[in-house]
Amino acid sequence: MSATSTETEGATGAPSHQPGLRRDLGRVSLLFACVGSIIGSGWLFGALNAAREAGPASVFSWALAAVMILLIGLCFAELGTMFPVSGGVVRFPHLSFGSFASYTMGWITWIAAATVAPIEVEGALQYATKWADFTVAHPTTGTHTLTGLGYVVAVVAMAFFVALNYFGIRWFARVNNVLVWWKLGIILLVVVAFLLTAFHGHNFDTKQYGGFAPGGGKGIFTAISTAGITFSFLGFRQAVELAGETDNPKRNVPFALIGSVVITAAIYILLEVAFLGAVPGHDLSASHGWLNLQFANDFGPLAAIASAIGLGWLAYLLYVDAVISPADTGLIYTTVTARISYAMGRNRNAPEALARTTPRGAPLISLVVTFVLGLIVFLPFPSWQQLVGFITSATVLSFGSGPLVLAAMRRQIPDHERVFRVPGGDVIPFLALYSSNLIVYWAGWNTNWKLFATIGIGLVLLVVFEVTGGDRAPRLDLRAGATWLLPWLGGLALTSYAGDYDGGRGWIGLGWGFAVNLVLAAIVYLLALRVRLPVPRVEEHIREAAAESRHEEEQLGQAL
Repeated sequence: MSATSTETEGATGAPSHQPGLRRDLGRVSLLFACVGSIIGSGWLFGALNAAREAGPASVFSWALAAVMILLIGLCFAELGTMFPVSGGVVRFPHLSFGSFASYTMGWITWIAAATVAPIEVEGALQYATKWADFTVAHPTTGTHTLTGLGYVVAVVAMAFFVALNYFGIRWFARVNNVLVWWKLGIILLVVVAFLLTAFHGHNFDTKQYGGFAPGGGKGIFTAISTAGITFSFLGFRQAVELAGETDNPKRNVPFALIGSVVITAAIYILLEVAFLGAVPGHDLSASHGWLNLQFANDFGPLAAIASAIGLGWLAYLLYVDAVISPADTGLIYTTVTARISYAMGRNRNAPEALARTTPRGAPLISLVVTFVLGLIVFLPFPSWQQLVGFITSATVLSFGSGPLVLAAMRRQIPDHERVFRVPGGDVIPFLALYSSNLIVYWAGWNTNWKLFATIGIGLVLLVVFEVTGGDRAPRLDLRAGATWLLPWLGGLALTSYAGDYDGGRGWIGLGWGFAVNLVLAAIVYLLALRVRLPVPRVEEHIREAAAESRHEEEQLGQAL
């Protein structure tokens, strides 16, 4: 039986005839959506990139990043169970701080999510260069960029992601569950094989390789943002973005969010240890240590190491997995990006067409926009290495609003049902905001100026939409949103410019970077709490969200 067209009140408060998103994701499917999104191309490149920044101390980079991401994730676990709606990362700021905050954070979130599918395609094609000339190495930097053939295959891959999503979330779940089992099996196989076959304990402390921490503390922190480490954890968000499409969000969201970070953190740390121990000594000697590590075929580093230690069969599996793993993550992010633009359309701070769904419950126009943006991204960013830092900063910045929304809601709606409650009062939300600041700061100015320029473009588009949107354009609630948001973005830009990470002026050293970002986090946290929306406005937004949730529930009269 197809979806009905029951007339219900949508997020705008007006009658809505659009089919709702389906709730076909169960507990394991939602967990696997998170795990499958987390285990993408990051693990294929992150071990080598982290070793080049921090040497054996990179294991601490993975552990610290996991803790920081978990702090952020805990905030969204509470929010996601309070308001289980699709596109929650975008829609939560709307509830507490209004349209300016939700639009700005939504724009950042959308840009971050929309560029993940392209980077996963690029990662897959870089490994696939073993079979055909999909990428070519730059003669001086060694960065692998797409060739003409690579562009053609990349376009086909993006089109496939959109086509599969068109058939709805149920088909996505079926495909993803199979692929996640494959991905987990391969990464665990690599860990065991490296540890048992070629583990050299002296790689961890030999002074001729630079010692345990050749990059010092700065190397450990730089690796978190630029080596693909934080990027490798960002898929936890799927528990929130797909909360409106799971059958029991109050149970499933915390389980999937926390479980996915803990599971993958353990796997990643073991993988880094196994990689560090498996690197042949002659490659380390020839490279003069970890910070300049190079070896043959390092366009596919894990597969190259497998070949070097005599595990040709494992190398073959890795080259196959290097296509499957990123492809699965690209599929997931195509799903999520469309849901983000869907949410912005529901919030009325983006064109209404983005919120339209097909009878199958798929946001088709949002999917098409995602596809087109992906094609555009391939042109200025034709390689995995060129995109990873940008995506990391943008995504973590978009997460930074979650802790502030949580802190505000505890004061705005203290009696609202909370199935999952983050303990410790304001401690974890504040530390989560502080963690977001640090990760963006560590990415460096050469990455962050592009991010802040992109945010500026988004603000210009907001002005255009406000002028041309007519009666549909919502109240911006500038006091509640801009009072803390603009100082936060401006402060991050200034500290990044003044810092000593990747192109910064070097006015702020390693220790002062922690102090300055702590002060910035405190100022923004207090400002956000001071200017939060009054309770009646929050309750109005919650009623609108509840009306939409009821609308989506009423559209579930479909055969599974």
